[in-house]
Amino acid sequence: MTTVGVPAGWPATEEEAAEQDRLRGRVVLDEPGPPPGTGHVTGVDVAYDDERDLVAAAAVVLDAATLAVVAETTAVGRISFPYVPGLLAFREIPTVRAALDALPCQPGLVVCDGYGLAHPRRFGLASHLGVLTGLPAIGVAKNPFTFTYDEPDPARGSTAPLLAGTEEVGRALRTRDGVKPVFVSVGHRVSLANALAHVLALTPRYRLPETTRRADALCRRALREAAGS
Repeated sequence: MTTVGVPAGWPATEEEAAEQDRLRGRVVLDEPGPPPGTGHVTGVDVAYDDERDLVAAAAVVLDAATLAVVAETTAVGRISFPYVPGLLAFREIPTVRAALDALPCQPGLVVCDGYGLAHPRRFGLASHLGVLTGLPAIGVAKNPFTFTYDEPDPARGSTAPLLAGTEEVGRALRTRDGVKPVFVSVGHRVSLANALAHVLALTPRYRLPETTRRADALCRRALREAAGS
């Protein structure tokens, strides 16, 4: 487990977090990204203990073809930013980056438990992390945030646009027959069609991607251990 400090110069207020507007211009949207089922795919997730001012992050690398675990790392640090809806990336990125940096192999595609372009500033965690690391990244969220959508058809693989007014910012994707969809958005260096294909490849049995399920369990365990010590 890596212990993380708050980076020097890291934004500490909502006003300083306007840096999102500058970084948003560096998002790459014209690359397809790695083909599904090839190389590595890495899930990242975080867990908080606000009473102890702790955040734990996990990065879990899977073989994209078999979904077997290749490597996993955790990092724990102090919460680096207050809770502000739409600015959660500033709370999460320092520990997530530390977990990614500790990996013994290349992460490949990064799958975030959150949003990319499906964000009020079109710059959610997947976009922010992708720009800072240069890695291809997508967001897979459990709810549609502030956006609207029509229910996809009941069959697995069905999609419906996730909309901000008339602008499509992602897709609602049915990963299991008749089960509530997940909400997929591009982060950085991946097309939306490819992002959807990756998510289907990562959900052979459950609603949520294996990357998210494994990273969620690992960061929660790391947080318990850190709080206990």
